[in-house]
Amino acid sequence: MKNVLKYSVCGLLSACLLGSCNDSKFLEEDPETFYTIDNVFSTSEQVDQVLIGCYSHIRVMMCMTEESNTAFVFRGGNGTDMFDVATIRRSNRFNDYSILNSTTEVFYINYSHWYQLISKANLALYAAELPQISWTSEAEKLYVMAQARFFRAFAYRNLGELYGGVPLVTEITTTPRYDFERSSRLETYQYAIDELEAILNDLPETTGTMGRLVRGAAQHNLCQLYIDKGIALEEDGKGGEAPAAYQKAIAYGNDVIDGSVYSLTTERFGSRADEDPVYYYATEESMQTPEHLYSAAGYPVEGNLYWDLFQEGNQNYQEGNKEAIWVAQIDYDAYKAEDGESKLQYSRSFGPVYRDPMSAHLNSAMEDVGGRGIVQVTPTKYTRDLVYEGKWGSDLRNSEAVLRRTLLGNVPSSPYYGKPVPWSVIYKDGESKDAVDGSWTQCFPISCKISTDKYRGLDAGENRSNLFRDEYLIRLPETILLRAEAKMRSGDNAGAADDINLLRKRAQCDYLVKASDVNVDLILDERARELVYEECRWNTLLRMGGTVAVDRIKKYAYWDDPRTTLTKNFNLWPIPQVVIDTNKDVVMEQNPGWN
Repeated sequence: MKNVLKYSVCGLLSACLLGSCNDSKFLEEDPETFYTIDNVFSTSEQVDQVLIGCYSHIRVMMCMTEESNTAFVFRGGNGTDMFDVATIRRSNRFNDYSILNSTTEVFYINYSHWYQLISKANLALYAAELPQISWTSEAEKLYVMAQARFFRAFAYRNLGELYGGVPLVTEITTTPRYDFERSSRLETYQYAIDELEAILNDLPETTGTMGRLVRGAAQHNLCQLYIDKGIALEEDGKGGEAPAAYQKAIAYGNDVIDGSVYSLTTERFGSRADEDPVYYYATEESMQTPEHLYSAAGYPVEGNLYWDLFQEGNQNYQEGNKEAIWVAQIDYDAYKAEDGESKLQYSRSFGPVYRDPMSAHLNSAMEDVGGRGIVQVTPTKYTRDLVYEGKWGSDLRNSEAVLRRTLLGNVPSSPYYGKPVPWSVIYKDGESKDAVDGSWTQCFPISCKISTDKYRGLDAGENRSNLFRDEYLIRLPETILLRAEAKMRSGDNAGAADDINLLRKRAQCDYLVKASDVNVDLILDERARELVYEECRWNTLLRMGGTVAVDRIKKYAYWDDPRTTLTKNFNLWPIPQVVIDTNKDVVMEQNPGWN
């Protein structure tokens, strides 16, 4: 049986509701016990349950197990250079700056989520120090506290990248406050840095429990935070201090990449190491017969070692995946028994819809068309095509096994039945603009990160909406790309190119980058190739500083909304207006451009 982190949180106050009841004394005001934060905790296991709540909170935020527009923006990248919305989702557009402002709900819900995580972490730290808690060892206590401090630092890293300086809340709050003061963006980053550096020795290099935090996760975040700090120093007019920050980022990247237990996957591995993805061109299960079966092996399939990374059972370090640093746990058995959130709604939310615009040739919600997609976000032309144009096209990450572009007609009356449907047909070349927009935004190549040829649970009522594999929160290639960025910002373009080429060689690319290629755009392009559907693209764009986010959104958005409405430069989201309005005892300034 797998030793896996379970996301179930005990009800600490349930004792208040248990026990026998004497009806004659029901109305007498003589309570035997008042439960408070100080006495509700009695065991170390209860403190650990607060941490379980933190892990669960992260899973909801980072793995999009709650279906909402906030998730489509933060986790799905809606409104960035990489993702936009389909014609059928125009009401959820997130790059029309005539309607985006500091009262937009997404900004507030995301902001609140991070402070909810901070609140849980602060509670765990407070409870861990209560005198009645008995620990099996000092190391056990230190590890519990290290995890809590990691979550708090992780929250402030995200808040700093998205909102800049925010109030630093480091203790539990038991009474209402209206006097929070903002730190600076630099101070927010520094607080997160200090927290993570303080706990490095209390985090294990590896752990037997899948999903639990390890030292590499903190080192990875420190690498990113020192880059963030360097950029913030430059924007604050302290460019002379930035090189030292970038060198620290490189050092932490070295610790993970060269000085730890991680390495890139370079050969087939895991639960399907001897398989290729296979599909039926079929609009219903009765048509899934041998004569309708085809394999991506019929097309370029060399990407299988990369495809292996995203097959169920292959995500954890403990399962043999040496590039897995931190992984959220998705447990199908728990999902069926009690935890309805333990799923990845990727096929549903990120998946294309061929059944309407292409119903004459491609229809249904079967595996061959990516499952039961409802296209909440759509990859832009940049994401699906431009990053693979010309010399960039030979790349395992662009192979049929990984990014499936060959779709066989599955409608018997179609002239393309059992044959590849040309993209000129899929995109309705020559038809009306509405027809072209509808097909372009609803139909696109299908990534193995959001779909599968073997959906689990169909015999138990599942419907090709969800994946039940664990999900990466940190994977070694992102650390490599962070170190490349830090080297670039330090003036070492040759070293940055070497790092990028570690990934390009693994992807068997024909073209390896040169020092002269290296710039911010190249870093962002390689992140798009390697981390599509994995990274939080808003964080990446905003932390770059300057006008990087604005420039790329205006350049690559599918719709013209930002090109006609984005008239300000920004690299921060607005502080939610409700936060400013309710902080009545201290004036909280709004971020530039969002007043």
